[in-house]
Amino acid sequence: MTGANGAGKTNLLESLHVGTQGFSPRTRADAHLVRLGAEGARVALTGARAGRTLSLEVILQQQAGKRAKLNGAPLRSAEQLRSEVSTLVFTPDRLAVVKGGPAARRAYFDRTLARMLPSRASLPVQYAAAVGQRNAALRRAGAGFGPREAVTPWTAQVAQLGQELVAARRDAIALLSAAFSERAGELGLPESSLLYAGEPPSAEALEARLERDLERGVTGLGPHLDDVAIRSGTRELRTLGSQGEQRLAVLSLLLAEAEVLADRRDAPPLVLLDDVLSELDADRRRTLAERIGGLGQAIVTATGTDGLPLEPAQLIEVTPGRAAPR
Repeated sequence: MTGANGAGKTNLLESLHVGTQGFSPRTRADAHLVRLGAEGARVALTGARAGRTLSLEVILQQQAGKRAKLNGAPLRSAEQLRSEVSTLVFTPDRLAVVKGGPAARRAYFDRTLARMLPSRASLPVQYAAAVGQRNAALRRAGAGFGPREAVTPWTAQVAQLGQELVAARRDAIALLSAAFSERAGELGLPESSLLYAGEPPSAEALEARLERDLERGVTGLGPHLDDVAIRSGTRELRTLGSQGEQRLAVLSLLLAEAEVLADRRDAPPLVLLDDVLSELDADRRRTLAERIGGLGQAIVTATGTDGLPLEPAQLIEVTPGRAAPR
């Protein structure tokens, strides 16, 4: 997909993400997705998966919320689309996965976990809810508005769900690690690895620090505080990697996940790559092109055809308000 800067290429990729996942990769405020002055927006997509026709529809309305349909059938929530279609996206702000703080990496790897291990997709949300309830009980008890004993049931929940979440994260990272190391090596990041050192919390360990938690009003132990180290050799790329290396690491994660999903699901994911090539040299563009060519359907944006990494199966030219095959 080509077009001048500001023509709308990123908006088109965003609409594909909304139409297949039910949410934007840019913002969680649905109102930001509706054109200024309009009452609503609609994304409708038709495609094929495993030899069957697939139709997706997401409708956004300022006063009525968000609705989605799959093959004409209404869904309980638009986010249910994620369990039906896998979409992976690279945008320049995705560098936060490597260069940002631990919260950005936890969120990224928990979304990856949900895509690769759908039976355990709800664990991050369930665990976060249990921690929220325990924190509320800690604050009430610490302020003298409730008994300390009210914390105990939530301690047990946090311990149980925390143990399950740590195990799921370990499994997800184990699935990714080999492919990530290979793809990163091809792109010029030797001996790359993912390291998750999270330890499952126990009820005993949480009880042992109860006084500190009561004083602070928050749970100070558990996987909500963990991090994933992304390394090349002995260097942690968050602090010791250049921006170019951080970009390569994010691309390697995306390529690795795409391979894992293609192996584990009945269809490869849709891959959206926005402004992915602007800081890659010719050799890395060729390497990326080889990998993209084997992923299934990938949509790549560039300002001109000379910036595309491979000969496209279809070239779309984007001008303000219009996208058409060229």
